[in-house]
Amino acid sequence: MKILIKYILNLTLFSSVLINSVMANSVELPDFTKLVEDNKASIVNISTVRKKNNSNSVNPDIQNEELNDFLKKFFGDKGFEEPNKKKPKRSQSMGSGFVYSSNGYIITNHHVIADADQIIVKLNDKRELDAKLIGSDPSSDIALLKIKAKNLKPVKIGKSENVKVGQWVLAIGSPFGFESTVTAGIVSAIGRSLPNDNYVPFIQTDVAINPGNSGGPLFNLNGEVIGINAQIFSRSGGFMGLSFAIPMDVADNVVTQIKKSGKVSRGWLGVYIQEVTNNLAKSFGMKNPSGALISKIISGGPASKSDLKVGDIILKFDNKKIDTSSSLPPIVGNTRVGKNVNIEILRNGKRKKIKFKVEELPVQTASKNIKKNNPKKISKNILGMTIENMSDEDRKILGIDNDLGVKVREVSGNPAYESGLLKNDIIYQISGKNVMSVKQFEGIIKKMKKGDFASLLVRRSQGNSIYLAIKIE
Repeated sequence: MKILIKYILNLTLFSSVLINSVMANSVELPDFTKLVEDNKASIVNISTVRKKNNSNSVNPDIQNEELNDFLKKFFGDKGFEEPNKKKPKRSQSMGSGFVYSSNGYIITNHHVIADADQIIVKLNDKRELDAKLIGSDPSSDIALLKIKAKNLKPVKIGKSENVKVGQWVLAIGSPFGFESTVTAGIVSAIGRSLPNDNYVPFIQTDVAINPGNSGGPLFNLNGEVIGINAQIFSRSGGFMGLSFAIPMDVADNVVTQIKKSGKVSRGWLGVYIQEVTNNLAKSFGMKNPSGALISKIISGGPASKSDLKVGDIILKFDNKKIDTSSSLPPIVGNTRVGKNVNIEILRNGKRKKIKFKVEELPVQTASKNIKKNNPKKISKNILGMTIENMSDEDRKILGIDNDLGVKVREVSGNPAYESGLLKNDIIYQISGKNVMSVKQFEGIIKKMKKGDFASLLVRRSQGNSIYLAIKIE
């Protein structure tokens, strides 16, 4: 009996020590009450009125049935209106925003106020004021408004460059019109690249964001705004655990430019780039894939005036490391126009630094469609494809002003199929060597070892150039 009592006492003592140890080592969840109390007066509700219906101004997110809700902009032109219900030509949408400065500047998303005839800002103290649109930037989805009001409390602006994956964040906004709604979560990823948004390295979170949160602030635990809630990934139209915020550093730069000149200027490199895959890395003699591969240099662009060449892999731009091709456009875009920078590249297996002057990104214009024909050619079957020489007429139709290239007539098997080659591709180079005929292409292949990877510089039918890696078999 004594032994049993002693055993029970020891077990109780052990359990107590274990529980105290677990409690001591556990991490307390953050208390957001003070953060909310300090900042709720800085959050505004934004509504817009459009007297005319513009069917052409709906946000062009993703043209795909399966992902037709992907990255939904929270409100389109008709707000809460049912699309098939006929109503007077007057529509309303709602979103969020925040007080940027005490003299009346308000920040929200461009898509919240796009095509609005009237913008109304509702403050936390229930005041409703007409807002003036100072300027907006569709590329970054940032809009700057101004209101005339006293006793405004601006938010504290933080540095989004200091954001870490896993840290707690909090959003305040008006989802579905429910004002001052607070949701919290963690940062899921940083520097996220999204379709149609080349100049914004988004902050991804699992904070619950819904229609009406758009344009509202994302806070860190210090009560600083480190992002602007802008988009969600959704197949249903509602929150599914993936939300995206525009980094405050990007927004700050846009706002500064709008206030100064009324527009936003972006840096321009003047190249087409692509991702460096594992196979391409092998073909370029790299141990691990990284950087942005230049597949085409735009004629008359800044790159054409520099020492950059097709086939160069950009590893660093202005001392900033380029891990993936998608990380390059926002870095270049946010670089001051006219700035002289150093670009570190990999060329022929060797690292090299190039001096480069950043120019302003021009307004893009639509390209003209080119009619194609497929004349009969003498061809050769090699590496799972049929290639043929190109005639002068072919080059004229495709706008090729040199003697380079052989045409892929058919892709019948591997390794061509696995490499990603398509019918009507034009192969310009193989492993850095120019190709002008089928005979020359075959001669280069015969000198390569079986099992090696060769890089192919390929031009597609729309005029875009890409690199593909093909295994020699």
